[in-house]
Amino acid sequence: MEQTTQSFFSPKNRVAPLGIITLEGAEELAGKIDAHLVRWARESGMEVDSFLLKSNCPRFSSGDAKGIIEQTVRGYDLFFVVDVGNYSQTYPYFGKENHMSPDDHFQNLKRLIQAASGKPHRINVIMPELYGGRQHRRNYRESLDGAFALQELQRMGVQNVLTFDAHDPRVQNAVPLMGFDNLMPSYQVLKRMLRSFPDLIVDRDEFMVISPDEGALDRNMFYASVMEVEMGMFYKRRDYSRVVDGRNPIVAHEYLGSDVKGKDVFVADDIISSGESMLDIAYNVKKRGARRFFAFATFAIFTNGLDSFDKACKEGIVDGVFGTNLTYRTEELKNRPWFYEVDVSKYVSYYISALNHDMAISALIDPHQKITALLEKRREEHRAAQHQQLSF
Repeated sequence: MEQTTQSFFSPKNRVAPLGIITLEGAEELAGKIDAHLVRWARESGMEVDSFLLKSNCPRFSSGDAKGIIEQTVRGYDLFFVVDVGNYSQTYPYFGKENHMSPDDHFQNLKRLIQAASGKPHRINVIMPELYGGRQHRRNYRESLDGAFALQELQRMGVQNVLTFDAHDPRVQNAVPLMGFDNLMPSYQVLKRMLRSFPDLIVDRDEFMVISPDEGALDRNMFYASVMEVEMGMFYKRRDYSRVVDGRNPIVAHEYLGSDVKGKDVFVADDIISSGESMLDIAYNVKKRGARRFFAFATFAIFTNGLDSFDKACKEGIVDGVFGTNLTYRTEELKNRPWFYEVDVSKYVSYYISALNHDMAISALIDPHQKITALLEKRREEHRAAQHQQLSF
């Protein structure tokens, strides 16, 4: 895929000049994306130092703000990169320091789209964590923020939205005439896991995938199918007579599936928030005799601290937690010995390059062949190691 992207990365084939506008809080991810794109462009003969365009959203002390783009964007294929989950960003508010919420980040995105004044050739939004995505259905008199936000972006002229592991990808039904791509970092996390644990063996006798709940069945079924291993699942039994922090509290996790004894267990979810559910599952499978426990969340936000995971790691309950760099991670999290960061910037760069050159992205959305090749390589290495031991 990389060779194809580089060979098409030229002024002759692209839709329009490429420009990337980074919103406050997404600088780290955008910088890595830009580095990949610049390298490919230079290898294709282009003289370019950066695709990043200068912009900012200054605020008055009253909290009012405005968006400013400091370079021309006329005729550009413009990509906005925004991290709505970065709560570390602050601004002065009546003499106090106020942390930015997802609402603030989304409002800044709209400000900068307005600042473009309709001049770009095309407007695209890279929003790894979808704004309002966790409120994905209406049960009572509830708002549908994610669906309405997409409609709002469409009315503002946005033609494509890229997100990762949407809580419910059916939210795209709100904008059937707008481009909406929901990517899954499946290949990236498996590659990171196999590199981090060289002794990990992926076969039916040694490895198993477990879905943390019914909502995560699809993503875990994908992992189980490409790895050709068994899959179990947990059912969250809730107390529907009470509401705590906006949801019905979980009474117990009930396991459905075959025996996990002596196997490495892999659990994938979209978000680790408090982490309580993931730890409950870890303790449960370890009691059932699982050998090692690995968890992956596309967005490892850890809103309620890390001490419980430290304790579980010391007790041998959790062996590794994987999370992407698609949203803000605290330095405390990144320095934990049990946390393994999955870099997805190259994946996003492929998408931007493909879109900018009107290339098909089906291989990016479904990396089945790359995962199969990765797992086969690991199995060949394992067979070679076994053969070497027998020869001795």
